Amino acid sequence: MSADLKWYVVRAISGKEKKAKEAIEHEITFLKAEELIQEILIPTEKYLQLKDGKKKLMERSSYPGYILIKAALNGDLIQAIKNLPNVVGFLSDRVTDRPIPMRQDEVDKMLQRFKDVAGMTETLLVPFTVGETVKVTDGPFNGFTGIIEEVQEDKKKLKVMVKIFGRKTPLELGYPQVDKL
Repeated sequence: MSADLKWYVVRAISGKEKKAKEAIEHEITFLKAEELIQEILIPTEKYLQLKDGKKKLMERSSYPGYILIKAALNGDLIQAIKNLPNVVGFLSDRVTDRPIPMRQDEVDKMLQRFKDVAGMTETLLVPFTVGETVKVTDGPFNGFTGIIEEVQEDKKKLKVMVKIFGRKTPLELGYPQVDKL
């Protein structure tokens, strides 16, 4: 059975990829076709967004309007997926209107990107080390630069030594309040 499984691209309404994925999963369960579809992925990427002076880890679609499925498609399953809400159809051959499987090199590249994005979360959330120079970007000491003395990963806080009026002064700052230099 696994020899018949190939990766296909399902087109969805942009911004409705999650709802389309849920509809596909529901339809698979309803049709009892779990053995025909092994995996459903929405290609996403993580990024930091600065909002109200705080950095927040966000996620967005890498390819808006596209969902990847690993499946052994047959005519009934193709029609069932095409007729779901928020699904536009498959990337398919123009002449035969049959879904075209992705090439293996495309799949490998895409899956590697997923692994890279998954590993990226930790580096974004714990980006500071002791001895590193940072610039304060928020609060009463905005604009000052200092050296990190201590990193409290569990609290997402830093102890930073800055010079104020020629004297070294320790500050306790949150991750979003500083930027690396």
